[in-house]
Amino acid sequence: MDRRKFLRYGMSAGATMAAMRLNPDFFFSSAFAQEARPLIILSAENITGNWDPMAHTTLSQFNIEGFVMGFLTRSPMMPDNPDEVVYELATSITQIDPFKLEIKLREGVTFHDGEPFSAKDVKATFEYGAQPERARQVYPGFADTFEVTTPDDFTVIVDTTKGGYGAGMFVFLASYLPIMSAKDIAGGPNGPLSQRLNGTGPFRFAQQAGNDTQMTAFEGYFRGAPKVPGVNFTFVGDSTTRMLSLLNGQADVIERLEPEQVTTLQSEADIVVNRAVSVENKYLWFRCSKPPFDNPLVRKAVCHAIDRSVIMEVMGTAGEPSSNFVSPIKFGYIELENYPEYNPEECQRLLAEAGYPGGEGLPDLEYITSTGFYPKTKEYGEVITAMLQEQGFPVTLNVMEVAAWNERLYDRPGGGPGHMIDCGWTSASPEPDLVLRTHFHSTSKRICGIEDPEIDAALDEERDAPSIEARRTSLQTNLMPMLADKVPAYSLFTSVLMHGVRADVKDLFIYPDGTMDAASAMRG
Repeated sequence: MDRRKFLRYGMSAGATMAAMRLNPDFFFSSAFAQEARPLIILSAENITGNWDPMAHTTLSQFNIEGFVMGFLTRSPMMPDNPDEVVYELATSITQIDPFKLEIKLREGVTFHDGEPFSAKDVKATFEYGAQPERARQVYPGFADTFEVTTPDDFTVIVDTTKGGYGAGMFVFLASYLPIMSAKDIAGGPNGPLSQRLNGTGPFRFAQQAGNDTQMTAFEGYFRGAPKVPGVNFTFVGDSTTRMLSLLNGQADVIERLEPEQVTTLQSEADIVVNRAVSVENKYLWFRCSKPPFDNPLVRKAVCHAIDRSVIMEVMGTAGEPSSNFVSPIKFGYIELENYPEYNPEECQRLLAEAGYPGGEGLPDLEYITSTGFYPKTKEYGEVITAMLQEQGFPVTLNVMEVAAWNERLYDRPGGGPGHMIDCGWTSASPEPDLVLRTHFHSTSKRICGIEDPEIDAALDEERDAPSIEARRTSLQTNLMPMLADKVPAYSLFTSVLMHGVRADVKDLFIYPDGTMDAASAMRG
């Protein structure tokens, strides 16, 4: 048995999941608190300590914002209808012409600090979210590429004429950007925005106590007060501790189940497992801003050294195979014919062409991954490391706890730490540019640090397409195949989000990005 077969057969497959029934109808229901105990949710990731929604890209804080903040729309992102949007603070979104979008807003909504919600808050949020210095760049161009006007208190007009791209780009993005108070935004990034969350959602931010974010029911929520009195969202980095807390009743919901934990949980009558194909792909990100991965031949050689079928055996039911840079529930997804697959001969040919025959002359390479957050990162990281070593890459795997890994994640002058880093990327919207433009345009280049004029031009072409169908065609026939050829990152698989939930928790909606709507959640 060769080394690759040993890796394959040494891994155990995941167990079959029990599926939790989710009811989207709860979006529109309301009732009053009937339980004295808050909903206890254990998170797998730490928070940053800065509550400005535009100052981070941390999933745990996205989850917290989902409880507190309001959004113009929500995107359920179900596999059979990934483009669906559900109106929340908006009541309609109408494209007037290719460069103008009219958004009508819900009346009678208030922020948690008592300020009434109106068009001025949407205008301020759009403009703030498009500032280039913000970590969470949301919109298709910076603030000088579009204009927002407010004909009245409940109408917003977005005009993208200056940027030359279609206003329709804002439709999917409306599900991703939390609407902030214009008053808070006026205080600047070091003002109220950084100190606490102030939204229009069903729960108000109460306090941060160590790793525990405490939220209380907002009685003035426009769809009626939640049925539970609050939500406590707590960081617990160890997956075993999270599972034991669920089993002994100390937690109501835990996220990021390991595949083998499901076998234990599905035998428990009072536990239900929620399994959903997610909006998140897991990537091996190359540090394209420094050698040797500034050379696309070396990046592609790495991709051809990796047998993703072995990784899928490691992941079991925690992953789904995909051959694209976005999840199948993102707009424009297609299985790419030129996506790099396992091919040792092609790997060696590319290494030789790049000037590193058999890996000779390559520097020592560091591959960084995390433990305790994403399932099986250490296990499949060891598999990838062994596969690369087999092809002559001098790779060392560095497994870090979540906070240390988070600190090393992003590109910086001279290139980010290490040479490759494992990370997923998720966003509560079908909009593909929240992944593609965020990471692969030279104005952003979050993790990989890529600067490639051809990729920039392809990203601009799909963004500037005159219609939604023209944009789909541009994504599928130009941008995505180009990314598969240049591979600034290698998408390994699409994550399957698995949550453990106490069976007496009803009507909790879990989105495919891991955020939750608990407005109608109850025990019973």
